[in-house]
Amino acid sequence: MHEAPVIIVAGLHVDLSAILMIFVTSVLVLGLGMMSVRSLSMTNPGALQQFMEWLVDFVRQTIAGAMDMHKGRAFVALGLSLIMFIFIANMLGLPFAIVTKHDVPFSLWGFDVVTVSEALAKKGHAEVVWWKSPTADASVTLGLALVVIALSHFLGITRNTAAYVRHYFHPHPLFFPIHIVEQLSSFLTLGLRLYGNIFAGEVLIAVLIGAGLFGIPGLIVWQGFSLFVGAIQAFIFVMLTMVYFSQKLSDAHDH
Repeated sequence: MHEAPVIIVAGLHVDLSAILMIFVTSVLVLGLGMMSVRSLSMTNPGALQQFMEWLVDFVRQTIAGAMDMHKGRAFVALGLSLIMFIFIANMLGLPFAIVTKHDVPFSLWGFDVVTVSEALAKKGHAEVVWWKSPTADASVTLGLALVVIALSHFLGITRNTAAYVRHYFHPHPLFFPIHIVEQLSSFLTLGLRLYGNIFAGEVLIAVLIGAGLFGIPGLIVWQGFSLFVGAIQAFIFVMLTMVYFSQKLSDAHDH
């Protein structure tokens, strides 16, 4: 099993590979966005411009399926950013992984890589993975989920205060604890669903690579299927995000 390069900074465990891959994903999303608007044309749009226009329409339709576009228009940019970030993040671990092997402890910027020291103490060697899908890390997907859930509550409190508060006591004040559990479960399922699907895919890829020549046919098939899974998971995350926003902005009591 590969180890993550974790250092401890101010008492916090920091996964350097997750930070690296989040940075890479963000740069790719920014670069794709800049390239798509570099040569805009109304009469002869390029392939990338056409793709981005299709993607914007797709996000609009996803939002329209969750709420009235009078409310949802403000979330198009967020939905577009999320679907691009998550899809690209899901894909990064498919082509290859960068793994380094270590027989002695090492440090970076004066901080010991604690996971390597722990692995050496247990097994006598350590394999550290640096390049992977950031969404194959639960802390990343739960972080995304936390941002979405926190933003949905912020929207409910600031834009729909009365209905937002009333919901927690509907249909009876005794249901308040149940509604709190519901919010916690939404956070966990949103983050863990994405993590579970992408992590399982990368584990299977590692198993197929370990099988050598016998695993190549299965690896080719699974790589193609992983493209589909990565796209579906990005769509589901954005769709659920808009559903949660819609619930907090709705005047109905039964959401």
